[in-house]
Amino acid sequence: MSLTKFIISTIVSIVFVDGFAIAQDKEPEVKTWEKTEYGVTFSLRQIPPDVVNAFYNGRGFAINQIEPYAQTCVYTVVLRNDSAPGRIHFLRNDWRVTSNNESNQIRTNSSWLKQFKQTNTKPSALIAFRLAQIPEEQEYEPSGDWNQGMLSTNLAIGSQFDITINWDVDNEFYEFSIKEVKCI
Repeated sequence: MSLTKFIISTIVSIVFVDGFAIAQDKEPEVKTWEKTEYGVTFSLRQIPPDVVNAFYNGRGFAINQIEPYAQTCVYTVVLRNDSAPGRIHFLRNDWRVTSNNESNQIRTNSSWLKQFKQTNTKPSALIAFRLAQIPEEQEYEPSGDWNQGMLSTNLAIGSQFDITINWDVDNEFYEFSIKEVKCI
């Protein structure tokens, strides 16, 4: 399979994950949190652990390999530059989650990949994981440039938290927070 077909397949699979919860027998209790400020829109929508497990099991992970990730409040994240005054640039390593008055960085994709490699995860599964995550660094042009991907807050199921994201436009820094996000 060519890299282009693999990337398209992965993107379609991510969209399928969002739709999968809706297709279940019971109505999902999943909420979307969204905020627009400074011309930037950021949204979070939780992906239930069983859906995360199924998604990655279908990409070559054994359940015991992906379970630590699936149990950490995983979200589909969309970040969009609707009308910022220029190209936005973010480093995800600067984003923070605050829960129970404790502020923490969000665990990096590379940290997760290192853990997965220690469990002899298949190389194709590692590629699928990397491609499905929101990038750790990215730039988006004004007028609607965007991306989406998965994000683990590295918090336990049942947590409530605030998430603060930040970015810059030509070295002018911006940030905002979404408060009281619930992980069910």
